[in-house]
Amino acid sequence: MTSPRRIEIIDIHVHVRTGDHAKVWERDRYVPITAEGFSDHPDAMADMYRELNGMAVIFDIDDETRTGLKASNEEVAQWVAKHPDVFIGFGSVDPWKGKAAIREVERCADLGLKGIKFHPAVQDFAPNDPRFFPLWETCARLGLAVLFHSGTTMAGAGQPGGAGIRLEYGRPIPYIDDIAARFPELRIIMAHPAWPWHEEQLAILRHKPNVYMDLSGWAPKYIPESVIRYANSLVQDKVFFGSDFPMLSPHRWLREFAELPIKDTVRPKILRDNAARFLGLTHLVEESPAASEAR
Repeated sequence: MTSPRRIEIIDIHVHVRTGDHAKVWERDRYVPITAEGFSDHPDAMADMYRELNGMAVIFDIDDETRTGLKASNEEVAQWVAKHPDVFIGFGSVDPWKGKAAIREVERCADLGLKGIKFHPAVQDFAPNDPRFFPLWETCARLGLAVLFHSGTTMAGAGQPGGAGIRLEYGRPIPYIDDIAARFPELRIIMAHPAWPWHEEQLAILRHKPNVYMDLSGWAPKYIPESVIRYANSLVQDKVFFGSDFPMLSPHRWLREFAELPIKDTVRPKILRDNAARFLGLTHLVEESPAASEAR
């Protein structure tokens, strides 16, 4: 009988292709995405994270109203069921689907998914619009985290009018701050350093106990200095490792992160422990030497 794998990292931001996106991937509509030649097929991804002694949160983005492309939360759940030692699933719902969106959130919970991914700029909605409050109420009631894209996006970059995508919807203040204040039981992750509004992002992390962030989508050497400084100090318990694979490989992200001046006591928090606690995987969190000595 083989012993359980030692988990050293949790990548909280990984994209998979489902439904129509498996046929017409969004990167073909917006910008080519490569990640050092690693396959983005879920089976290959699972092997990749096993080799890294890691786990990954996987999801798609439901933007059917805007693009006509259907995503499949069932497929995400199926990949989790196939690779339960590696994958944790988040669902996604199109916020413009009204009551159907609420039902889909409830179905995501029934499927065993742990959160819901939203991309306000791509899905073309303001999170603090009262029309979407029932979504946040439902997620909070069911204990589902919400993961919001924040900051700029490469989606639509270079196309006429940016393909109609409004970057403002990725701004932390007022959008994320407002719903964090209105729904204090809703656990929120701001995806990516929210450049050019990352100072607003850091202010929210300090002010709102229910808001966290991941460092995905940016090669660590390019992450704004203030984000690294706060992650290394004042918000060290609220920052997660994320790659944004397949846009950026976890290998590159981890190589560059290793070169940053992160405290030895903080590094495992960002790479694993903070996400483990957030996701209810507290058995993965190693006890500190002091705690071990106190037993």
